[in-house]
Amino acid sequence: MRRIQQVSSRHLNARTLCAQGKGGGSSVGSLVCRRTLLGLVGMGSLLSSSAASSAYAADGKVEFRRIPTQFIAALGDPTASQGTGAESWGLWRVDPGPRGVYLRDYERALKSKGNVAPAGWTFDDNDWWVEEHGLIMEKPDFPLPDGRYLVTGDRQVTTMLTVENGAWKLYEGSLYDVTHLPCRSARYSGSDPTRANQRDFPVKPGAVMPSVEGAEKQDYAVLFVIGVEKTFDPRYGR
Repeated sequence: MRRIQQVSSRHLNARTLCAQGKGGGSSVGSLVCRRTLLGLVGMGSLLSSSAASSAYAADGKVEFRRIPTQFIAALGDPTASQGTGAESWGLWRVDPGPRGVYLRDYERALKSKGNVAPAGWTFDDNDWWVEEHGLIMEKPDFPLPDGRYLVTGDRQVTTMLTVENGAWKLYEGSLYDVTHLPCRSARYSGSDPTRANQRDFPVKPGAVMPSVEGAEKQDYAVLFVIGVEKTFDPRYGR
């Protein structure tokens, strides 16, 4: 395992952070689009509890520790680097993709089973989520806990995200820069999945998610979390 010490944020991108090896156990599933995220596995190995990364300016050194990849569902102006409304952001602590159910299987695998998915999560027909391949997902946890996260879109920018009292701020880049474009997600209400068309999927990278007849839809950006501040527990906040 390689160590990264005193690295500035503008060098904390996917290519710089990639290490040789097996990735220290990071779990990357279908939501993170396996075919494009092999680099994140190596990246995760650099952020172990014994190998902190980076010095972020403002209030002194901030050390990050690796966590198995988590996923933020974010709302906001894609061109912004800071804003409010983070209380409406969610967090998937495990990859919901492999735990999902295809839209075409909704009646057989969810409705007929009392809305309990094979993976054990409960489907809410008043508030349901779909990803880019047409998989119904479990909801993320709301709200995203306050704290400092190391986030990336697996493109050019990997940087610190600070969330506090509903406000959010990126140390570098914009919300678009840390969005993983192949991963799409949307939240639906007011209709059920029987009105969705599986043929509308998969969704192209960066495209909006399909509408569903009779349903309200809200698209969310997906950010990968590959590390958290060393003193921070993402399950409970600080």
